[in-house]
Amino acid sequence: MISWRTTIDTKPLKTNNSMEMNINGQQSVTEIVGGETYDYVPLGEYVVRAVGVCGGRPTFKYTRIEITGALERLAGGEKVESLVAGYRGRVSREAVLEAMRQVKEN
Repeated sequence: MISWRTTIDTKPLKTNNSMEMNINGQQSVTEIVGGETYDYVPLGEYVVRAVGVCGGRPTFKYTRIEITGALERLAGGEKVESLVAGYRGRVSREAVLEAMRQVKEN
């Protein structure tokens, strides 16, 4: 099983009239997606930690799909192409490869 250690410090920081959250010393990004606010800390281009989404565990950006689930499926023998097809356009091949690189580097 792949696990990520998550510590969330939700002390708001006031900058330029926007609230930003300090998560593990990293600054969050706020975007409006589908008319709603989406606050996250980028871990890469496609992998993020979003406050209030999946307990702060890493997910693919703009989804509630945890990278651990995808990586466990790959570890079980599923091919990247099959995994991407199963997510029906919500997770790209590049996103899966980025998640794999991040785990390898940590």
